[in-house]
Amino acid sequence: MSREQRGPNEKLGTVLALAGISNAGLARRVNDLGAQRGLTLRYDKTSVARWVSKGMVPQGAAPHLIAAAIGQKLGRPVPLHEIGLADADPAPEVGLAFPRDVGEAVRSATELYRLDLAGRRAGGGGIWQSLAGSFAVSAYATPASRWLITPADSSVERSVPAAPDGTADDGGAVRVGHSDVAKLREAAEDARRWDSKYGGGDWRSSMVPECLRVDAAPLLLGSYSDEVGRALFGATAELTRLAGWMAFDTGQQEAAQRYYIQALRLARAAADVPLGGYVLASMSLQATYRGFADEGVDLAQAALERNRGLATARTMSFFRLVEARAHAKAGDAAAAGAALRAAEGWLERSREGDPDPSWLGFYSYDRFCADAAECYRDLKAPRQVRRFTEQALSRPTEEYVRSHGLRLIVSAVAELESGNLDAACAAGTRAVEVAGRISSARTTEYVRDLLHRLEPYGDEPRVAELRERARPLLMAPA
Repeated sequence: MSREQRGPNEKLGTVLALAGISNAGLARRVNDLGAQRGLTLRYDKTSVARWVSKGMVPQGAAPHLIAAAIGQKLGRPVPLHEIGLADADPAPEVGLAFPRDVGEAVRSATELYRLDLAGRRAGGGGIWQSLAGSFAVSAYATPASRWLITPADSSVERSVPAAPDGTADDGGAVRVGHSDVAKLREAAEDARRWDSKYGGGDWRSSMVPECLRVDAAPLLLGSYSDEVGRALFGATAELTRLAGWMAFDTGQQEAAQRYYIQALRLARAAADVPLGGYVLASMSLQATYRGFADEGVDLAQAALERNRGLATARTMSFFRLVEARAHAKAGDAAAAGAALRAAEGWLERSREGDPDPSWLGFYSYDRFCADAAECYRDLKAPRQVRRFTEQALSRPTEEYVRSHGLRLIVSAVAELESGNLDAACAAGTRAVEVAGRISSARTTEYVRDLLHRLEPYGDEPRVAELRERARPLLMAPA
């Protein structure tokens, strides 16, 4: 359905010409973005012509999909007002700001937490469905540069006048203490365990956004000393990064991006430079996964630059490993190899008893080997992939089920590229079994990629059997 504006939408016509998108091309892009979120849209070139020449305003998620489609072509976010659709159903660009002021940072983060719940209650994906496909790597430029320039706020002390009923005037707690922060850290630790074992789409993992809204937001809006405030911002940054990571794992890239930006801002308020680096590393992995390898390199190097002399050896190793992933995706074998050697060197220098942050508990030599294998997969070096994958799979654990599944898929790809179809199908079968036990769109995408690589051998009974085993996984709703 559409409603009519007064006169042509000249703004939309101008931006379409600037982007070099035809009416038919825009309709196709909008339909495709809608399909990614389970929407059946049937716009065509005539629909777009009506939007431009008659000022018709499409309803529902369509205006935001239009902005996302044009933004993808231009390589930057496109606000609704730029295309003359600002009076469409509202879906604010919440979570993309990186405010300089701490108070504004609190408002930006808590607004995001509230919006996520509103979206879930709306049904069918809510606000994130409206923002389908709106990931834009350029949105990371300002947060990264501001964090590099000023990685810590001077003071975060906050005092809110108490109301007669014992609460703060704006609804926050009167006074935040270390026990409140400890509960948030415990929630983050629990969420990390569930995410690793069951995937970002598991119902327990989905409790993280609710924890941010119900527990963290009122604390951020309460009163606290500078010391408690730093700890509060750090714990909330960890939870926010986790929400972003889980959204990333389930394919909600637009939600993940907003959570990551707010997590980085909160880490700055916490004066926790290693944690900020960890958020930047997460941004880097997302950018690289989405095909923006050069930006992935920049984000990883930003994490490294500010942490020299601050982070532990194991932390620096992980940052260099993330940098290697981006270099490998970009096809730069020399840079990827240098980063991998540096990552391994830092890891060898780490010692038991080092003050490593709790959020780095997942990182071990097994994880290093797993990511090194993925680097060499991207560089098309199957012998190296097999070498590192064998080490990564040498000690599978029930604690990191998703990682084990991903490693099996990378192993299958290496066997296939080495000409070992039997071994590739065997590893693929084990991977499908693991993937069926978790809720992870990313793992499913890895399985889909393996099956695509096996298409030239589609007549082989082993391949047909693997494809049949994977069918329920690939047909499951996102």
